[in-house]
Amino acid sequence: AYRRQRQMCIRDSTMTSYTIAGGGIIGLTTAWTLLQRLGDVEVTVLEKESSVAAHQTGRNSGVVHSGLYYVPGSLKAELCREGKGLLESYCHTRNLPLETCGKVVVATSAEEIPRLDKLQARAEANGVPHERIGPERLRELEPHAFGIDALHVPVSGIVGYGAVCESLRAEIEASGRGSMRLAAKVRSISAPEGSQRAEIRLHGGETTHADHVINCTGLFSDRIARASGATPNARIVPFRGEYFRLTKGAEHLVQNLIYPVPDPRFPFLGVHFTRMVDGGIECGPNAVFALAREGYSWGKVSPRDLADALTWPGTWRLFAKHWRTGLGETWRSVSRKAFVKALSRLVPDIRPSHLEPIPAGVRAQALTRDGNLLDDFAVTSQGGVTHVINAPSPAATASFAIANHIVDVALGCLLYTSPSPRD
Repeated sequence: AYRRQRQMCIRDSTMTSYTIAGGGIIGLTTAWTLLQRLGDVEVTVLEKESSVAAHQTGRNSGVVHSGLYYVPGSLKAELCREGKGLLESYCHTRNLPLETCGKVVVATSAEEIPRLDKLQARAEANGVPHERIGPERLRELEPHAFGIDALHVPVSGIVGYGAVCESLRAEIEASGRGSMRLAAKVRSISAPEGSQRAEIRLHGGETTHADHVINCTGLFSDRIARASGATPNARIVPFRGEYFRLTKGAEHLVQNLIYPVPDPRFPFLGVHFTRMVDGGIECGPNAVFALAREGYSWGKVSPRDLADALTWPGTWRLFAKHWRTGLGETWRSVSRKAFVKALSRLVPDIRPSHLEPIPAGVRAQALTRDGNLLDDFAVTSQGGVTHVINAPSPAATASFAIANHIVDVALGCLLYTSPSPRD
């Protein structure tokens, strides 16, 4: 648990240059926030792909999370609630696709009721509007869902994160103080001792400089941090999430968002149903160990990424602790019948013929040496370089608040105090 207090930051009036590595939603909101908060800055965003939001952001299911799941007092809980409001305000003022449609979290067996009780207590602690509902009310909200108990969270929603990123990009470039460079892959960042400016080395041999660099490279954040002289206490281990879309004839089976009661041992929420802002119903994801940091299929293998993961002691400790769960997730990856069985616990009428495969995503999950999944956001700053080490879900929902936090860390504006007993 954290308590944060912002102190006054004194800056001189000279123009300061910032370079952001990474053109996903965290990098773009950070660049936009710098331009909004500081009048005397120039901001450059470097993105290795030919478009923004090409990886985690662009493959996001589009859910606007309420803050229901997260440990009270954690950065996730705090920044999700704050960020949700900022995201919704940004979308409303720019007429971007956004809908507050609500979700149900459904218990399908008596064994899940105690976990649902704990989830409700967490919702209350986090100030998330919710309603405990029984089977009759559940059928009114989701006529084809099965459950013996449920939480209804009316403030959850859906959004087009790709559209948000394109809007941010346009505003950054139109500001007169911000610019985007695509196909610019960062190799390393350093702030040499005695130098007043950080150095950014790109693949291809180019070198550029900035007063401050912020590493928002997602799947490669730890690698960039290590190449820059930092020593993060976790390593990114990629997990692929595979998705299906319901066929047109089966879309009536789901009205909005249907989720299972999550297993508290994992940060993954289990396979679920999501209505999309552009139409259609998405189903998934599972969570399987990926053979590359951008391993969107079993056929994509990176020897370097695989070696990175398998030489990290935490990977083997995670496998040893949760091998049964891992085997189940992998089986659902290779067997559509098994995937459908998991979905049919929530919506019994689902059939294999109702599913069409769609592109998978890969989650940048930070894993500690002792085999624990780093569950909270993690940002660290050293000299003229700030690293976003871990920004898992709900990072997209919280992105505007995370950006404020990143800027605070970069400027040295945060004072941390010990958690109170109440936390």
